Amino acid sequence: MSRFHWTCESTDGAARAGMLHTAHGPVATPTFMPVGTVGTVKAMTMDAVRSTGAGIVLGNTYHLMLRPGAERVRALGGLHRFMDWSGPILTDSGGFQVMSLGALRKLDQDGVTFRSHIDGSYHRLTPESSTDIQHALDATISMCFDECPALPAPPETIAASMRMSMRWAARSREAFVQRTGYGQFGIVQGGTEPDLRAESVKALTDIGFEGYAIGGLAVGEGQELMFATLDTTVPAMPHTAPRYLMGVGTPDDLLGSVQRGVDMFDCVMPTRAGRTARAYTERGTLNLRNARHATDARPISPDCDCLACSRHSRAYLHHLFRANEILGPMLLTWHNIAYYQRLMRQIRAAIVEGRLDELATTLRANWAAEDWTEDEMPQPAIPPVP
Repeated sequence: MSRFHWTCESTDGAARAGMLHTAHGPVATPTFMPVGTVGTVKAMTMDAVRSTGAGIVLGNTYHLMLRPGAERVRALGGLHRFMDWSGPILTDSGGFQVMSLGALRKLDQDGVTFRSHIDGSYHRLTPESSTDIQHALDATISMCFDECPALPAPPETIAASMRMSMRWAARSREAFVQRTGYGQFGIVQGGTEPDLRAESVKALTDIGFEGYAIGGLAVGEGQELMFATLDTTVPAMPHTAPRYLMGVGTPDDLLGSVQRGVDMFDCVMPTRAGRTARAYTERGTLNLRNARHATDARPISPDCDCLACSRHSRAYLHHLFRANEILGPMLLTWHNIAYYQRLMRQIRAAIVEGRLDELATTLRANWAAEDWTEDEMPQPAIPPVP
């Protein structure tokens, strides 16, 4: 079993194409991680997730500790066996979910006491217990326990929060059990303040982690400010370790962040969109509930080989959503995850070939084009019914 490490294979400007080596297999980067919060990518089987080309998925400490419980997952062979995923799994520390509970949680310098959103029972998370839970789950990549303050906030509030998160990072690292092929990521905080982000990067690199994440963004600050924060933060991060932007985002967010040197992403956006009839495509986003799709025999996308596109028409998907059939969200989630994975492969290939800026211009022009015309998209060869 090889040690946990990331290797850079090609660069194009600040963008990087690399390979993440783990105990549960390699992952080509840039990569998008489908979100499997409670041990499942909503509305998908793991065979379906594998078919999209996804190499790594995400689970969540907060949700899995509440149900079914980390010790139960451990007793059943760990999260990989439990959810039928043999590849790498990254687990969020639970910090973001706990902080979002508002009045249901109480923060102190040692950790957080909170009430379950499920049954109101009391629980406590600390850097040590969060790390221990992720170990029990057998997470390939564990995340430090941190606080993610809501933005906007006064600089002094953001500074105090960031410095507490850095103290928690040191405690998380101390609690982490080193194993061949496993890693732990520190999380850079500091809001949109360049000096605080720089201070956070230095604190984490002084501690030393296998990878580094950027937290506290995509929380309402807007893309322009998010990119500006990446512009000042990413260059200061270690060049020999993977960089992970947490909770991001739209296809354009991913593209712009890769151009700034980010390697890993996760977001609920494609799965949530799939459950609400929104399809991501090379020509922007479609709402399959719209009446204009009711008689459209074309697939969602002519470039997609997912089950939704290879076997079904827009008209059928429109019908499923209008009829409130569960198959609609299943097929559209499959399509959206397939699109995100295909986009990552396109971006990676462009980095290797030194043409990322060219691809970015084409992608953004197509996203703004809003769907294909009849002439651009041939009618699909939908197999006949036996």
